[in-house]
Amino acid sequence: MIDLNTATAAELDGVPQLKGHGFEIVRCREDRGGFTALRQLDEVPGLTGKWDGAEAAVAIG
Repeated sequence: MIDLNTATAAELDGVPQLKGHGFEIVRCREDRGGFTALRQLDEVPGLTGKWDGAEAAVAIG
């Protein structure tokens, strides 16, 4: 399980549903001070509605 609030961009890119969005996820995390819910992935530019199924590989620790 990958922690959404501590994973590197490369680790996040390793999740098929998040591939190519790792950098944006990390940038959003740094700008906002971390994620509190997985549904906030919809707020990452270009990822809206595309991360379904990622909850099997990522969590918020």
